[in-house]
Amino acid sequence: MKELEKLRKEVDEIDAEILNLLNRRANVVIDIAHIKRSKKAKFYSPEREREIMERLTALNKGPFPNDTLKVIYREILSASLSLEEPLKVACLGPLATFTHLAALRHFGSSALFVPVESIKGVFDSVEAGKAEYGVVPIENSNEGVISYTLDMFMDYDLKVSAEVLLDITHNLISKSGDKSDIKKVYSNPHAAAQCRRWLGTNLTGIPILESTSTARAAELAFNDTDSAAIASELAAKVYDLQFVEKNIGDSKYNITRFLVISKESPPKTGKDKTSIMFSLKDKPGALYDILFPFKKAKINLTKIESRPSRRKAWEYIFFVDMEGHIDDKKLRKAIDNLKDNCLYLKILGSYPYGGI
Repeated sequence: MKELEKLRKEVDEIDAEILNLLNRRANVVIDIAHIKRSKKAKFYSPEREREIMERLTALNKGPFPNDTLKVIYREILSASLSLEEPLKVACLGPLATFTHLAALRHFGSSALFVPVESIKGVFDSVEAGKAEYGVVPIENSNEGVISYTLDMFMDYDLKVSAEVLLDITHNLISKSGDKSDIKKVYSNPHAAAQCRRWLGTNLTGIPILESTSTARAAELAFNDTDSAAIASELAAKVYDLQFVEKNIGDSKYNITRFLVISKESPPKTGKDKTSIMFSLKDKPGALYDILFPFKKAKINLTKIESRPSRRKAWEYIFFVDMEGHIDDKKLRKAIDNLKDNCLYLKILGSYPYGGI
């Protein structure tokens, strides 16, 4: 026991030292903020944050795991930025949606999150300057691309500045936690689609009512005692709901990709991808002509998705992700070669792979 007490005392001393160092770091950050303010420089620097993360994970010799180190420093960086100037981030609300979770993952809990009612609302907030950044879902590993988000990119002159990959776990939650009390289920359509098999087997005949988000579904279930909601664990905590069943998704491999949107693109990092949208002229071999410059330049296309254009019957819009940054000469040349074969071409942005 004496040895245990000795080790605990050592841990306490280390904790006190960590606290002192965090406050010392905070004071330096405040000094940096004064300099930035005097020079009217931007407070948020994602490239600086990435540099810090990469340097620390490279220095780390263990046994403390790098994944946990990143989570801790995500919060340290977020708190430090809030000492300079709180960063406003628009996301699909109310809070506790999966979009909010993705925003938390990328920006940390000290950012000022602005919940809006729709994906369009996220784009509106960023374009109007009510938020510096927005987070929107773009595709799910099971359900595919979210077409409405693609449509918004056609209507707004905003850039993709980052991506966030989030493991999605759907849960059935209610006021009582008792399945026998459930007369209806509230859910975002995409969440319900990802739980079809479980719902069909376990809640036969129970109507699924549409909500704008999983958090809104939880909010409705909180006010309706004979209902349940499909939502995240965070939503259960926020709305004080009980678990009827955890992890009801049809696939255990369920990842949603979110895009961070802003008015500017980030600088090149060396581990980037570029997203573009285009529509084709109606002629034989048009798609081949579009793709050939990428093959010739040996550029790897990581995704290609088509959907009907809203502007003309039988016209299709293509959404393409590729490896590389728009500042890469061969990638820029390949994209420039598309213009003669396109009715419409838009570069959505170049950004780092997989977030910070």
